[in-house]
Amino acid sequence: MSLQENIVQIVSHPHLSPKQKSNYLALEAENSLPYVAVSEQVSNAMKDGIICDMFEGHAPFKPRYVLPDYAKYLKQGSEYLALLPAEDFDDALNALMVLYHHVPSVTNIPVFLGHLDALLMPFVAGLDADAIYRKLTRFWILLDRILPDAFMHVNIGPTDNIICRTLLRIDLELQQIAPNLTFMYEPAITPDDLLLQATTNICFCNKPHIANYSLHAETFDKRGFGIVSCYNALPLAGGANTLVRLNLKQVALKATSIDDFFQQVLPYYGQLTFELIEARSAFLHQQSHFFDSFLVKEQLIVEDRFAPMFGIYGMAEAVNILQALSAKGLAAAIGSPEATDLSSNAYGHSQAANELGLRISASLANMVTSTPVTYGYKGRALLHSQSGISVDKDVTPGVRIPYGTEPDPISHIQALAKHHQYYTAGISDILSIDETVKSNPQAMFQLCKGAFSLGFREFTANVANNDLVRVTGYMVKRSDIETFKQRGSRSNTSGLAAEAAINTGILQRQARVIAHEQAPFFYE
Repeated sequence: MSLQENIVQIVSHPHLSPKQKSNYLALEAENSLPYVAVSEQVSNAMKDGIICDMFEGHAPFKPRYVLPDYAKYLKQGSEYLALLPAEDFDDALNALMVLYHHVPSVTNIPVFLGHLDALLMPFVAGLDADAIYRKLTRFWILLDRILPDAFMHVNIGPTDNIICRTLLRIDLELQQIAPNLTFMYEPAITPDDLLLQATTNICFCNKPHIANYSLHAETFDKRGFGIVSCYNALPLAGGANTLVRLNLKQVALKATSIDDFFQQVLPYYGQLTFELIEARSAFLHQQSHFFDSFLVKEQLIVEDRFAPMFGIYGMAEAVNILQALSAKGLAAAIGSPEATDLSSNAYGHSQAANELGLRISASLANMVTSTPVTYGYKGRALLHSQSGISVDKDVTPGVRIPYGTEPDPISHIQALAKHHQYYTAGISDILSIDETVKSNPQAMFQLCKGAFSLGFREFTANVANNDLVRVTGYMVKRSDIETFKQRGSRSNTSGLAAEAAINTGILQRQARVIAHEQAPFFYE
């Protein structure tokens, strides 16, 4: 289809709002430009589906994710926006909404709204609990209605405070797809009853994510970090300039043996991934003039705090292919039942398979930490377990266990926990839990604490039959998926979710009961 035909299709689409049409038209314009210069080898790897640029555009003129220092902004005001420093609660909420409008991302919606409780606590003096609740409820509704994108993300915790508890209450009551929400947990700081409030919320609305605060904090410096979009951990006052991901399934299909995979094929495609990272980052930093913006001039972001994300997906398929390859050779692995084996010998169910997966993660981490990049955080990219996109078919997100084959939750956590140490830019598995947990939220609380004791960076769960459901990491309502084709959606992400429901099998996750009789083994 020609560019003009695409444009006509967009402007005449019956279910897109004018704002959504404008966004799609902008993407068409950008992608009509020549692609950033890359080698023939990189171009071929992209055509073959081995390397993916996440559809960020042919000429990146804005970073993928931006994490402004909102606390600095509230304290100093903004010359560019003609705003004085915030003096009270209403000032702070108003100032944040103004800046959100000017924070770009790959989706044109800000993906990071800040550590909201820490930002607002300095302004609560003179307000009672009811006033705070009413103001925050209006703010939460406003965010969802004018920034209708489920990649938009708020952080709260790990301290116990009235803003944190009130936002958990509001989020449960409203059950909006946006903002997405991460609750930071730190055992030395966070009281158990606050964690219980967060895990109880999960039982009824599948939010929030819960992050292992200390494990993330060890990765970054004292200025801090944020969890953005789905579950991407990045430096505060910085962000991600690009995210390029490697399809481990397709890499494994290029190997002739396990040794060939580790010694030749993975390093080769890893270096091609770095070449694409360098090309995309160079255009953003050298040609787009993004880093001449007021965000930089007012020191709300700092150029050297941006890092490329080296993403991976398809770990499950790669492991199963390599195991079959080892046993029967490449001809038997490609297209054979063993290549997608879901038996007890498969990834997530077999110690040998899980150890092979862990070896792949360790190899990737070594590659990323030993390879300098021109525009990185401390000169390096950050390794990320990428949670999939709506067009993925027959390949599992990140290092997850394939949907529909999930073991019981405790075995699930034990199978994947050791991977988390390597994925400093974020890793999340989605535990599929039977709705009987609603009658015993304490079980979700214990499961979360157990996961963190084994090294999980992020705890995320989907409870069966809730209307709010996680897609790859963002939220959608099942009811919106069902009605999207008939009338579209005011949310920018509903279309992605509807596509993902068809292509990726998100609604085929196997809901499992948390088995209490297994708990003693969990804490050994």
